[in-house]
Amino acid sequence: MQADAEAPGDEAVRRLELGTASAFTAPRPPVLRSLPRERLPARITMQADAEAPGNEAVRRLELGTAAALTAPRPPGTGMRSDTMAQIMAEQEVENLSGLSTNPEKDIFVVRENGTTCLMAEFAAKFIVPYDVWASNYVDLITEQADISLTRGAEVKGRCGHNESELQVFWVDRAYALKLLFVKESHNTSKGPEATWRLSKVQFVYDSTEKTHFKDAVSAGKHTANSHHLSALVTPAGKSYECQAQQTISLASSDPQKTVTMILSAVHIQPFDIISDFVFSEEHKCPVDEREQLEETLPLILGLILGLVIVVTLVIYHIHHKMTANQVQIPRDRSQYKHMG
Repeated sequence: MQADAEAPGDEAVRRLELGTASAFTAPRPPVLRSLPRERLPARITMQADAEAPGNEAVRRLELGTAAALTAPRPPGTGMRSDTMAQIMAEQEVENLSGLSTNPEKDIFVVRENGTTCLMAEFAAKFIVPYDVWASNYVDLITEQADISLTRGAEVKGRCGHNESELQVFWVDRAYALKLLFVKESHNTSKGPEATWRLSKVQFVYDSTEKTHFKDAVSAGKHTANSHHLSALVTPAGKSYECQAQQTISLASSDPQKTVTMILSAVHIQPFDIISDFVFSEEHKCPVDEREQLEETLPLILGLILGLVIVVTLVIYHIHHKMTANQVQIPRDRSQYKHMG
């Protein structure tokens, strides 16, 4: 009491504190507890503010908070609009490999805001060279590890207008595969033409993993990258399909080692998917087109040969009938006297 009397203005401060506390503890009408304020009609909100004690202070606090959040930030402190858009876009990734009838093929889907934006089906195997000690423990010999992408892998991904990415992890993240796709536009004699391609492959492997690596020298994590890659080139708006095997060489951080990536049963579309979970029109790889031609060429030749035989038989039959109805002229002149 004596301190209140001696310190001028303390009474006003105490009243302000009590008023603020009552503003937060004062009961509101039930309708305000069940619905957010922004969903209430303006008339009900204003009436509730007038009737409920302390609501005016809460309203001022809310307005102050909103003003603080919407106030312009100094240069360099705000986030880029494209980064904000990427954060706002909800992306989810699904591993649907269990739906594949091919046990070696995996199926991955990336969805953004409930819409499919990337689909990938493929079987992948990696041939990784590594060093082990020879029996004399002096020389080094090179062994090979065959690492296949297994089902049940962890998958991540993101979609963009001109760049999309797929990441796959398996065997407790001992192995990781990253595929980067880009979409580009080129000027051709027919005008602008857009295509997409696989522009980068990165494979991370841990040679301390004992299932595939046996007593590896300098065991540890290594990274293998592609260089100047331009694979799976496809016209924009189409999916890429190739059943044949394709190999991509990756330079490893393990000195003088090259990792070979083998892809097969590939069907990928990282951009411009129109229907959910449905690939667009297929763009087949040259190898598949050549194999398809090799398969259909004997059939085409067989049909042509059969058609030639049929035509020949028809012509022979017509000629035989025409010659059978003609009068036979004797070849021997002595038989002419019997004619007439």
